[in-house]
Amino acid sequence: MMKTLIKLVLALAVVVSLSGCTAAVIGATAVGIYSAADTRTVGTQIDDQTVEVRVIAALQGEERLEESRIKVVSYNRRVLLMGQTPNESLKRLAQQIARDTKGVDQVHNEVRVTEVIGMATISKDTWITSKIKTKLLADDEVSGAKIKVVTENGEVFLMGLVEKAQAERAIELARNTNDVKRVIDAFEII
Repeated sequence: MMKTLIKLVLALAVVVSLSGCTAAVIGATAVGIYSAADTRTVGTQIDDQTVEVRVIAALQGEERLEESRIKVVSYNRRVLLMGQTPNESLKRLAQQIARDTKGVDQVHNEVRVTEVIGMATISKDTWITSKIKTKLLADDEVSGAKIKVVTENGEVFLMGLVEKAQAERAIELARNTNDVKRVIDAFEII
């Protein structure tokens, strides 16, 4: 089904490109496809975006975390923290801030006590995420649109509401991707 949707989007892109509205239509179509394919309700998707904004704002409001780089992802009210911080006490502080944020049910703290990564590593992480997302979307055993993929310093984090077999397949695909150091399973099995 996903391959059919992708073909439909590509065909639509060709038709629309003739009229000059390509970016708007493709963007809206892609958002619609991902929202429709997502296991979460639209309300939960909005709640997750709200939770992310709240946690990010709370972390940015904490002066002690200024030398840290912490990314936040929320999926089904489960927050994943990843990034780098100078010491263990700041890692715990970030977790406490996230846990105390309205709307957060659970926190996975995967922040590493190390130097903040640079732009070259961030770019490489983006490339790794793209490769894995492409594999997931192309695979017939996995519904790639239901899986959130985030890469931080070569570590791949997988989130989503999926069946056990899909989780195992997604982990296998991610592990067999070049430049992946480690795969962290943050799935919620349904």
